[in-house]
Amino acid sequence: MHLTFHHDPRGECFTLIRRADGAVFTLSSYSRKHRVPHDLAHAVTERELGIPDGIFGCIAAGAVFDSMQQTAGKKRHDAKTRSTRILKAPNSIGISEVLTSVIHEAVENDRPTPYTQARESWGITQAAPCPYDNADLDRATNTLRDLSHRWQSNPDPLVFPWPNKLHAAAR
Repeated sequence: MHLTFHHDPRGECFTLIRRADGAVFTLSSYSRKHRVPHDLAHAVTERELGIPDGIFGCIAAGAVFDSMQQTAGKKRHDAKTRSTRILKAPNSIGISEVLTSVIHEAVENDRPTPYTQARESWGITQAAPCPYDNADLDRATNTLRDLSHRWQSNPDPLVFPWPNKLHAAAR
C-alpha cells in the first residue's frame, strides 16, 4: 500500500491510498484544528509501532471506511463483505486511537515523548503490559515530529511508504 497526504485548499487534508490490489481511494481527514493531520499521526504511530491491524493495516487488508471514496481500480466483487469481515474481527483500532492521540497531542503541543501517558493509555484498553519500550515510543514521536515540520513548511504532497507486511489478517 502507498499513502500520499495532500494539503486541501480548505485547510484540511486528504490521503490518497493506493492498495496492493490496485484499488485507489481518497480518505478525507477533518484535522483543521491540528497542525499535523490526525490521519498522518495514525499512519506514523501504526507503522512505527508495528500495529498490523490498526486503521491503515485494516485498509491494507481490504477494509473501507465511510470517509473513503474509491477513485480508481477495479472494485472487488466481495468488497463490502470483506470490509465488514475485517472490521468485525478482533483488531487494534481502539488501541491505535488511544496511542495515536497521545503521540499526536505531544507533537501538537511540542512536548517530549509521552512514555507514561502512552503506557497508562495502553492499560485502559489492554490487561497485558504495554509492549512498546521507550525507543519505540521515541521513534513514533520523533517521526511524527519530523513529518509535522515537513507538512507545515511544504505545500507539496507528503509521500508515506507503508510496509507490505503490515496489514490485518484476512479472515
